[in-house]
Amino acid sequence: MNIFKITALVGLAALVSACEDFQITEQGPDKSIDRGIDKKHLSQLKAGIWVDPNGCDHWIIDDGVEGYLSARLDKYGKPVCSGVAPPTQTVGDFKQGATGIIGDPI
Repeated sequence: MNIFKITALVGLAALVSACEDFQITEQGPDKSIDRGIDKKHLSQLKAGIWVDPNGCDHWIIDDGVEGYLSARLDKYGKPVCSGVAPPTQTVGDFKQGATGIIGDPI
């Protein structure tokens, strides 16, 4: 039984050491492209501003099925809290830029 364990451990060590130089080079799909029905680059969609409960701004885009949200930051990386709307409210044409094929029930 000991010879079986030793053989298994040596085989496992050889298998693991062969994986040392293995690297995954694929970076995945391009995240800057809307892959919905009306495919286009995300820069062509219209963004609005959603104000979180703390009063800070977030960029928001609603493309029917898909939606995008990111914090609005100044050039130093700090949150922008402009007071453009009351907390939990949105402003702007964030639903524009889509063809309207898929309606938004809300």
